Amino acid sequence: MLTHQRKQFLLDLLAREGQIVAKPLSASLGLSEDTIRRDLRELAAEGLLQRVHGGALPMLPVLPASPALAPFAGREQLAQDAKAAIGRAAGAMIKPGQLVFIDGGTTAVQLARQLPRDLQATVVTHSPSIAVELVQHALIEVVMLGGRLYKHSIVNVGAATVEAIGRIRADWYFMGVSSLHPQTGITTGDFEEAAVKRALCAASARTAVLASPEKLQTASPFQIAPLSEVSDIVTSQQVDEVLLAPYRELGITITLA
Repeated sequence: MLTHQRKQFLLDLLAREGQIVAKPLSASLGLSEDTIRRDLRELAAEGLLQRVHGGALPMLPVLPASPALAPFAGREQLAQDAKAAIGRAAGAMIKPGQLVFIDGGTTAVQLARQLPRDLQATVVTHSPSIAVELVQHALIEVVMLGGRLYKHSIVNVGAATVEAIGRIRADWYFMGVSSLHPQTGITTGDFEEAAVKRALCAASARTAVLASPEKLQTASPFQIAPLSEVSDIVTSQQVDEVLLAPYRELGITITLA
């Protein structure tokens, strides 16, 4: 296969599947992984795709930046009523005896605050803020994941965090995100935080994204996962149905709070 043929094949594959993973693709084509990676680098330099570790993703469209990239204290003032309602609706999804991951962030804090005092469950979190909120819940066992404190979001990140996540299997992961979009998927503003969220998603039977209205139809620099990895979105009932329709078409369960 000539170079231009390979490159067109890669672009066609990316359009069909939404991602390219270099290692298995090189094996299936009988080519070296270095050859595939070189083609991907050259296509990225031409602005035709974006290189990521291990492969490539489509180029992200230019979208509004999320206000959720602001410092934690400022984000606490955004959409307070909507976040409290989202927290209540998400909390009602947890059944007694379940083990759940609860993410960091201001909407996740509202989820922790809204949990019933008589709920018996196990919460695993990398957020000191979430752990503190659950101190007074006598029947909730809290497991803290260690790591380096990422002060912007007040969560632990890094290799130690990801390794610990890989040893746990959860019924639910309640994910806080900076941005959510039908094409770009779920994104956030920090590379390491994205890796931790991706590991939490992979270790969970279901992933519910907690999406206050200002996060919809926006993009942040680092992709966590495509929307195919999301089972549920919990958002405000004030969100226009036109914005929600693309997510419903993907088969995602939408809960309006």
